[in-house]
Amino acid sequence: MYTIKLFLFIVPLVISSGIDQDYPSLGSVSSQPKSRFAMLDDVKILANGLLQLGHGLKDFVHKTKGQINDIVQKLNIFDQSFYDLSLQTNEIKEEEKKLRSTTSKLQVKNEEVKNMSLELNLKLENVLEDKILLQQKVRNLEEQLTNFIKGQLEIQGYSEVTSLKTFVQQQDNIIKDLLQIMEEQYRQLNQQHSQIKEIENQLRRSGIQESTETSLSSKPRVPRTTPSLHLNETKNVEHDGNSWTLIQHRIDGSQNFNETWENYRYGFGRLDGEFWLGLERIYSIVKQSNYILRIELEDWKDTKHYIEYTFHLGNHETNYKLRLTEMKGNVPSILPENKDLVFSTWDHKAQGHFLCPESYSGGWWWHDVCEENNLNGKYNTPRAKTKPERRRGICWKSQNGRLYSIKSTKMLIRPTDSESFE
Repeated sequence: MYTIKLFLFIVPLVISSGIDQDYPSLGSVSSQPKSRFAMLDDVKILANGLLQLGHGLKDFVHKTKGQINDIVQKLNIFDQSFYDLSLQTNEIKEEEKKLRSTTSKLQVKNEEVKNMSLELNLKLENVLEDKILLQQKVRNLEEQLTNFIKGQLEIQGYSEVTSLKTFVQQQDNIIKDLLQIMEEQYRQLNQQHSQIKEIENQLRRSGIQESTETSLSSKPRVPRTTPSLHLNETKNVEHDGNSWTLIQHRIDGSQNFNETWENYRYGFGRLDGEFWLGLERIYSIVKQSNYILRIELEDWKDTKHYIEYTFHLGNHETNYKLRLTEMKGNVPSILPENKDLVFSTWDHKAQGHFLCPESYSGGWWWHDVCEENNLNGKYNTPRAKTKPERRRGICWKSQNGRLYSIKSTKMLIRPTDSESFE
């Protein structure tokens, strides 16, 4: 820029000197030698300015050429980066197609496994109903066999009992096989869910936003906060020479019993610890015959109590209405007899019993008012001294007003027979 400015300053001087030489003033008398030297000086100045201008232009050209080279290199780098991004985009699209295809296949397999599980459940329930009927027939035939040994029946009763026992054993084997098949189906179903969750996570990490969760989910379910019992699992206990089915067990407070209505219907916990068998399972057992309910209690002084009732249990449409008749026991009964008790939980309150589950914790059978008895309440240690704490826990209040703080409980059932009334 400095050279250009110098050139623009020199050129007018040279031009003006030339004009002054061509058109001299009339009044001036100049000598020839002086005019010649003036022109040579101007020419030298002009030449020097042009030379500097040339050097400046040369430097400008070199600088511009370097800048152009830098721009070309940056453009090449940009082209290469754009090409690499194009290749990565194509790879991501291919992976997306594969993941979508895999997800679709897993969805189909998941539906197939669910359908198979539902069919197996229905078949298993039918087989179990047949088993209960056959067990009842076997008990009747065993009585006939006893009478036959005493000389009151003919020899054909024994063969009938033997054949029916064989048939029941065959049914038990079929049930065991079905249970194994169902466990395998459940295991496969869990694997399918795990694979689908992993694919969904991969899709999210790749930046693909899809609502696959809504397409994979089936009917809405109530959230389960504790592990459920497997279908038709039961635990039998021998007592006084009779086999009892254990439907409830509290021993150490390891299981939370403040559960939902859905979990109280189908059971929760572990058979080798604390558990609730489930109202639906209990109803499916007792609806076939007359049963006895036995309640066993142990307080913190290791004193054991028990009481037995004959009872009738309704289905879920009646809120599993319970009607009791006391038989015997060494602890006062506080459950109303020959009155309808309905089952309620904190999320399913039967009419007329709105505050009982909230005030007492856990699900239980209630009457017109909330009585101070609840074997499914919060598990309290002896340190729970206040009455509200004891009332919300496992408790059994006798007629004399004493409130038993319970250490362990058992609820058992078995069919009525001639020995149950002895």
